[in-house]
Amino acid sequence: MVTFCISLALLILGYLFYGRLAERVFGIDEKRPTPAQTMADGVDYVPMKPWKLFLIQFLNIAGVGPICGAIMGAQFGTASYLWIVFGCIFGGAVHDYMSGMISLRDNGCSLPETHGKYLGNGVKQFMRGFMVLLMILVGVVFVNTPAQLLQSQFTPNMSVYVWVVIILLYYLIATLLPIDKVIGRIYPIFGFLLMGMAVAIVVAFAIYHPEIPEIWSGLQNRHPQAATNPIFPMMFISIACGAVSGFHATQSTLVARCMTNERQGRHIFYGAMIVEGIVALIWAAAAAYFYHSDAALQAKSGPAMVGHIANTWFPMVIAVITILGVISAAVTSGDTALRSARLIVADFMHLEQKSISKRLWIAIPLFVVTGGLLVFSLAAPSGFQVIWQYFSWANQLLAAFTLWAVTVYLRRNKTKPYYWMALVPAVFMTMVTVSFVFISSTFLGALLPRTVGYTLAAVVTVGTVCWFFHKEKKNKELRIKNDERP
Repeated sequence: MVTFCISLALLILGYLFYGRLAERVFGIDEKRPTPAQTMADGVDYVPMKPWKLFLIQFLNIAGVGPICGAIMGAQFGTASYLWIVFGCIFGGAVHDYMSGMISLRDNGCSLPETHGKYLGNGVKQFMRGFMVLLMILVGVVFVNTPAQLLQSQFTPNMSVYVWVVIILLYYLIATLLPIDKVIGRIYPIFGFLLMGMAVAIVVAFAIYHPEIPEIWSGLQNRHPQAATNPIFPMMFISIACGAVSGFHATQSTLVARCMTNERQGRHIFYGAMIVEGIVALIWAAAAAYFYHSDAALQAKSGPAMVGHIANTWFPMVIAVITILGVISAAVTSGDTALRSARLIVADFMHLEQKSISKRLWIAIPLFVVTGGLLVFSLAAPSGFQVIWQYFSWANQLLAAFTLWAVTVYLRRNKTKPYYWMALVPAVFMTMVTVSFVFISSTFLGALLPRTVGYTLAAVVTVGTVCWFFHKEKKNKELRIKNDERP
């Protein structure tokens, strides 16, 4: 419990001090008009109250990631605490804050446009397709999980496909209607519910005094399949939301279009990430206790462990509310993921989104593809596991790309020594995602010896860093040359 308390204190201190440093490095301008004020359209650019935007951002980025992801990460042991705390403060919160503020400064532009502006047109074109695919995968994952939980926990005699259809219909409505009509009204309720679940577990800590493993007990890998799941990079892929997650930057642009002052950025973007880190820490600590106390539980997946924790520690009513909270967390990420996909397509096709017909023109194909992948994930024996693995890796790869774009932005526009704030996590996430390709059996891990895989990942990462500095040097020379022309 001592490690848990120290970790909790560090997350709060991270927000108070490192979050303020991030704000100072970016250089906010409280008098600068925001897109919600200059481009209001009543659909996506809608001025909203800061407290609502905080809860929307929190629900958008949370999903089941800081719950199921943290639980799966806890299988690796106490090393998960370190990644949640330091990954959140120095990686994830910086990633979310900077990407959101850059979008705010650039008329609420979607993430691929940011990538194109700072990483080049080729990256922009790739990321447009890649991110739409990622948003669809998010939609699939966050329909599958709540549909199966609803069916197994509450309607065992009803087909899971009934819940799939109901959730997809809600997603379609939330994707098409103005952001303040559905999302702006129900998200605050779900936000309080999600945070309430975390508080309930902390209360359970105080009542039951569980012997949560301490970090000084050792950082050894406790995963049930440790031989094929080394802590690096597997744990860093498993715990995305709650530490570093590329999906978050896609959601930051939605909120950036509704802010009315740049001063709100630290509380909304950096603050929501820290709160998510706290939620992830709480669930990881609870799961670590159960995994440590009963070896038979090591095989339980994230959703199964959620049910086990709720049914063991809580009365039936609170257990049901907890499970419903997990379901609502998933639903409130899936709907905004598909909304983000619509906006990304609209941006690169230059289609205005004020008319419902233009929104439908984009949304219908997206939902057709989502439905097809959902059938595969539910019907194939290992369909969901396959989609989850690719979703997790793609999510972290997006985070690496976004951190590189933020690094370029800071290097070009701010005091140069401070671009390390994004450069260090960019390098780290590059090593994580490239290592996964060479280490995981999902990709090349089954063919390569572990030492060869790490060596290749290090070579690619060093090459990426060298390419970055070479490219920036060439761009600087080009800018100087253009400035010298009459």
